[in-house]
Amino acid sequence: MGDWRSVVGDDTQTSSGLKALLGFPTKVRARLLATLAAVAQAPPKRFAGGGQWEAMHGDMTGYFEARVTSTTPNGKWHYRLFCLLDDDATGRASPLLTVIDGAAKPYRTTLSERRYAQVRELGDEYLGRNPRSLVTEDDIRAARGAR
Repeated sequence: MGDWRSVVGDDTQTSSGLKALLGFPTKVRARLLATLAAVAQAPPKRFAGGGQWEAMHGDMTGYFEARVTSTTPNGKWHYRLFCLLDDDATGRASPLLTVIDGAAKPYRTTLSERRYAQVRELGDEYLGRNPRSLVTEDDIRAARGAR
């Protein structure tokens, strides 16, 4: 499982996916991480997500979404992580499950087409680099400390 850094060699910039995940409530974060861990352990593209892991469609074909709905003091919210299964990463024997970005939205609302376009732009940027620019454990520790 991986996340990626948008600017190669810029140790001060963390990824959009990591920023989103760390901005979610603790319980939501734990549920999303559990889903990602289960997906990463399953054979590629074979995980039955029960609504917590879904293939996306239309302009988002090729992306997957880890998702959780949670009640907050402001009502129900949907939390999503947009992911790619990357078979083409240089130097990797098995596919990478890569978190590209994340979003939160009120329950029963939709994200704008512009927001989905932003996710696709980040995904294109990620796929355009090989070897991939991945977040490290040190990056995660630094991002958690910066909150």
